[in-house]
Amino acid sequence: MSVIRNDWQREDIAALFDLPFTELLFQAATAHRAYHKPDEVQLCTLLSIKTGGCPEDCGYCSQSVHADSGVEATKLMDVRQVLQSAAQAKDAGSQRFCMGAAWRNPKDRDMPAIVEIVKGVRNMGLETCMTLGMLTPKQADMLADAGLDYYNHNIDSSPEYYEKAISTRKMEDRLDTLQNVRDSGIHVCSGGIIGMGETREDRVGFVHTLATLEKHPESVPVNALVPVKGTILGDMLADTPMAKIDDIEFVRTVAVSRITMPKSMVRLSAGRESMSEATQALCFMAGANSIFTGDKLLTAPNAGDDSDAALFERLGLKALEGEEPLRAEKALEAVG
Repeated sequence: MSVIRNDWQREDIAALFDLPFTELLFQAATAHRAYHKPDEVQLCTLLSIKTGGCPEDCGYCSQSVHADSGVEATKLMDVRQVLQSAAQAKDAGSQRFCMGAAWRNPKDRDMPAIVEIVKGVRNMGLETCMTLGMLTPKQADMLADAGLDYYNHNIDSSPEYYEKAISTRKMEDRLDTLQNVRDSGIHVCSGGIIGMGETREDRVGFVHTLATLEKHPESVPVNALVPVKGTILGDMLADTPMAKIDDIEFVRTVAVSRITMPKSMVRLSAGRESMSEATQALCFMAGANSIFTGDKLLTAPNAGDDSDAALFERLGLKALEGEEPLRAEKALEAVG
C-alpha cells in the first residue's frame, strides 16, 4: 500500500522526476492501484457561469481584462440556464459539474444566486464544484452550508515562478483561500498549469507545494497551457519551442503528482484536445483518473464527448460510478 506522506522534500520529488520514464510510470501505476480502480475515470463537465472581465492579470488567461483575446465580459448566468446545462451534463454521463466565474473574488451580492445554483445542481444528484476566485471565510461557510462538494483554486505553478505569471495576487493569497475552503469543510480542488515557460525545478516546486499541505487536495487538475493569442503568455511563447510542453515531461508531472498524492483524483485537464491518444493513454497509466468532457472548457476547446467515448472504448476504460477515496474516507470519519 502506497504510504500517504505530507513531509515530501523537494529533493525527493526531483528524484522522482529524474527516474527512468518506464520506472516512474511503474511506480505511479502501483501507487494508483493501491487506492483506485485502474480502468475507471471520473467524467466531469465544466461550465463558465460568468465569462470575461476579470481584473487579474494571469498571463495564461483569455478572460483577463489585460488580455486582447476577444473574449467579451458577461454577467452571471441565470440560475435556470445553469441548471439546464447541469441536467445535460448528467445525461451525458458526468459525475461532477464544475462551474467557473471570472472574478477576482465574488461580491456578497452574488452569493444568493451562487447558493441557489449549488443547491439546484446538487439536488440533481451531481457532485458540485465551483471556482470563483478568492474566498473569505464567511463566503466559504456559505458555500459549505449550500452543500458545495468541491472548491477549485489552482496554485498554478511553483512559488518561485508564480510571480512571473501573475502580479495582481500572491501565492499566499491562493493558499489562504485553500485554507478557508478546508476550514469550511468543503473538499479542495487545486492544481496547476504545465508549459508556461517554467523549468522542471518549478514543476518540482508546484508538486511540492500541494503534496506538503496538511491534507492533500482531494482533486488535483494538471493542465497543459493552451497558448491563446492576445494573452501575455500566449503572445510571449508564440512560435517558440516552449509553446507546447513536451509530452513525456507532461506525463512525468502527472506520474509524480500521483505518487506524492496517491489518494487524490488527478485530473487530466486543459490542453487535452491537442494531445495524441497515445499521450492521453500514458497519462491514464501514470495515474490520471479524471477528465473534463464536452466540447469546451470555459473559453478553451476540449476533446468532446464522442471523441472521449471512442478513446475509452479503445483503452478499455469506463466512467467512475463509485465514491472517490478521500471523499469516502471523510464520510466514514463523519459517521464514526
